[in-house]
Amino acid sequence: MIDFPQKKPVKVPMEKGWLGVPYHTISEHYNKLFGEKVYKVPVAVVDDCPNRRGLKGMQTCVFCDVWGSAANAESLSMELRAQIEKYHGIISNKYNAKAFLIYFQAYTNTFTKVSALRNNFDVALSYPWVKGFTVGTRPDCLSKSVLDLWQEYHEKSFVAVELGVQSFYNDQLEFMRRGHTAEDSIAAINKIASSTTVDLGIHLIFGSPTETDEQIIETAKICNDLPITNVKLHNLHVLKNTPLEEMYHKGEFLPIDKDTYTRRVELFLQHLSPRLALHRLAAYSSRWDELVAPEWTRNKMGIHQHIIDVLRSHGSYQSQNFAALNESDLLLQKRLFEKSQRTDAVRA
Repeated sequence: MIDFPQKKPVKVPMEKGWLGVPYHTISEHYNKLFGEKVYKVPVAVVDDCPNRRGLKGMQTCVFCDVWGSAANAESLSMELRAQIEKYHGIISNKYNAKAFLIYFQAYTNTFTKVSALRNNFDVALSYPWVKGFTVGTRPDCLSKSVLDLWQEYHEKSFVAVELGVQSFYNDQLEFMRRGHTAEDSIAAINKIASSTTVDLGIHLIFGSPTETDEQIIETAKICNDLPITNVKLHNLHVLKNTPLEEMYHKGEFLPIDKDTYTRRVELFLQHLSPRLALHRLAAYSSRWDELVAPEWTRNKMGIHQHIIDVLRSHGSYQSQNFAALNESDLLLQKRLFEKSQRTDAVRA
């Protein structure tokens, strides 16, 4: 790593689209790929997963509610075209957006027939403003036919895959009742990367009871060595009608507090390669009435701004403790350092 000369932070307005933050944003990643700002339209087309089905003795993940991570609960009762057109309209009007990715988000999107997947992908790509699609899935639902299908569509459009890894520590995965191991996740990532050229990212959850700062640092180092381009961070939080709610009320689970979570995100970013983009830094409960704890999870932009403020106050930035070995990483690292020297004067 390089010790860049320290200087007093300069007060400047927050750059539009979070481009001024001291980490590599997914917006920057997509802008490099498409040459313009791209927005996601979240849709739900499946309502099941291996855990809920109870395959191989698996149980529902402790954190998962009845909506299976669907951004819009009503989506599960709507046809795909209706979802796309409704949420495209909302996002277009709100952000004056022009380019989109369809995000197959809820539950396990490869836990269905390939013919159904093909039909869904064709529907998604039938709109002229759609640049491609993103598929959320898990490490143990990756048949050869699914991989072949992704590659087929990626060769004519854009396909991104977000894999629900959640942790690289088996005791944490067991606590979450994920039904797969850390070794399964790494094997799945390598399998996707060796069989396709899709844009590959992973989801991680911080806040398990046995988690340590040292594990967070090691998690960043593991990510650096994987063939992925992006990461999405979540804090483990309690929703109504989940196994975690029962554990919380029995005193068997205490959610991570905001300051501890912020410190761990900071540690993760400091050791993370500058080439890896971040979708977001924390989870957000879109259905406020279903959130049990912690209270700070209600405020989506509040926790993001809090983490960014802490990063800036500490002069911290993504890749700060990463040993860059090539010119490209060094350039990215320098840009992130420069971002860390800014403070925002205007709140959006």
